[in-house]
Formats: sequence, structure tokens, C-alpha cells
Amino acid sequence: METDNRTSVSEFILLGISAQQDWNTLFFIIFLIMYIITMMGNLTIFLAIKLDGHLRHTPMYFFLSNLSMVDICFTTTTIPKMLADTFSGMRKISYGGCLAQMYFFIASGMTDNMLLATMALDRYVAICWPLRYAIVMKSRTCLLLVTVCWLASHLHSLLHTILVSRLSFCASNQVPHLFCDVFPLLKISCSNTELNTLVVHTEGALMVNGALMLIVFSYARILMAVLRVPSAEGKRKAFSTCSSHLTVVALFYGTVTWVYFQPSASFSPEKDAVAAIMYSMITPMLNPFIYTLRNDKMKKALRKLFGKKVN
Repeated sequence: METDNRTSVSEFILLGISAQQDWNTLFFIIFLIMYIITMMGNLTIFLAIKLDGHLRHTPMYFFLSNLSMVDICFTTTTIPKMLADTFSGMRKISYGGCLAQMYFFIASGMTDNMLLATMALDRYVAICWPLRYAIVMKSRTCLLLVTVCWLASHLHSLLHTILVSRLSFCASNQVPHLFCDVFPLLKISCSNTELNTLVVHTEGALMVNGALMLIVFSYARILMAVLRVPSAEGKRKAFSTCSSHLTVVALFYGTVTWVYFQPSASFSPEKDAVAAIMYSMITPMLNPFIYTLRNDKMKKALRKLFGKKVN
């Protein structure tokens, strides 16, 4: 049957995490606090790196500043709309607005994914090829890697957005999710969604798993290199430079895999809403703390940043 590329709905209703009005105030407060912490934390990291001449030209911190900006975009795509919906009780979003939200959400999430892989590659070169690090990870190379991350992510998002835009929505306009995303929209479409599902589990899996495999390869080589370090202090320093990144990787990929790479028939609005909160809100909120708590250079840069503000 040929897919109808017209839709019979002009707007969607986002059901959110709870249909009970009594919970709206609590969810509004929680989401607002999370958004403020995320914005302040990531913006502080970004400014601290940009205002520190040494960190600004260090590849690891250059990638971290980009990750902070992506996390700001990631949360801004969804949380402000969720706050407005929770506060007003009106959970409507236009058809075009829904596709736009999905586009920027997927693009930001995939950029996050690719930047995490790039940061793992940077750590691999720094620890396994220390004498060649300055040559390999020069400024031009870092800029090229970041550009590829952003460009590939937006092309990936454009593909999925175009495929969803070809679907018809005639049976229901109620999206069983907190925001517009691929699987919730596929669930309510009255078109044949086999192509969309196939692309998610092939092209989408290739993008996510490709980055994850690069991370696994990088850290396997790092582990082998660290185990050859004779001193316990040397091993501790090497592991400490990677522990923060590994923590973020575990949080991000654990929840993304839970949501996107399970059978579409097992999609559950309740459990996937919780998982979506984990990777789209909690992980971006925790990233600034994870990357600064055990990083002396970031602590110094933050003291310098706030010292300038005070003075």
C-alpha cells in the first residue's frame, strides 16, 4: 500500500508523564530546577574554558566546551515546552512544531553521541601516542572532527524527520510521550511504518553503535597502555583522566539503547518517558559536575571565572 504523504491532523497533544492534573505543580518545579541547573552548569563550563587561554586551545577541553553547548541545545529543545505545557495544562503542539522539535532533539542527541566518541579518541591518542599527540590532535584536526560531528548529526536527523513527515496521522493525535520523538509518532501513525523502523534499526543503529564501538576500541587500547605503566601513581593519573568520560558514556548509552534499540512493539510510554528524562535531562544536568569534580584544571578555571566576576 502506498504511503500517504498527507496528514489529517494539524496539531498533536503530548500526553506527558502523567495525565493527573494534581502532579502538574510538582513536575513543573522539578523540570524547572533541572533546566536551571543544566543551563547554569553547562554555560559555566563553556565560559570557563573559553576565558582560559590554555584550556581553550587544549583538544580535550575544546571538545568539552562543544559538549556543553550541545547539552544546552539538547535540553532547550524539550524542557521549555514541557514547562509551558505543565504550567498551563495545555499540551498541544502544532504539526510543524512537532517535526521541528523532533529534528533538533535528534540532531542534538546524535551530536552528543558523536562528541563522546571524539573525546574517547582524543584520550586514546593522548595516552597511547603521547609523543605524537600535539601533531595528531592539532587545532585544525579538532575543528574538522567537531564539524563532522555537527554535520553528520543534522543529516541523520533530517533523514528521520523527512521519513516521519511522509506518514499519515488519522486515528489519533495524542502522542504518548513528553515530547515529539520517532517511536511515539510511529506508534500513532495510521501509515505503514516499516521503512521508518528499518531505518532506525539500521542507519540509526550504525550511527550510535559506530560511535560506541570507537569508544570501546579507544578504552580497550587505553586499558592495555595503562596496565603497562610501572608506577601506581602513573596508572592512577591515567585512569583519572578517563573516569569522568566513562561515567557520562555509561549514562548516555545505557538509556539511549533502552529507548531506541528495543523492539518497537515493546514501546511503553511510562518506562520510556523515564528513560527519556534520564538521557535528555538528567545526563546533561550531571555532565558539568562529573567533568569538574575530579578535574583540577577545570576547578582552577572555574575559580578564575568566578574571581573575575567578583572583581
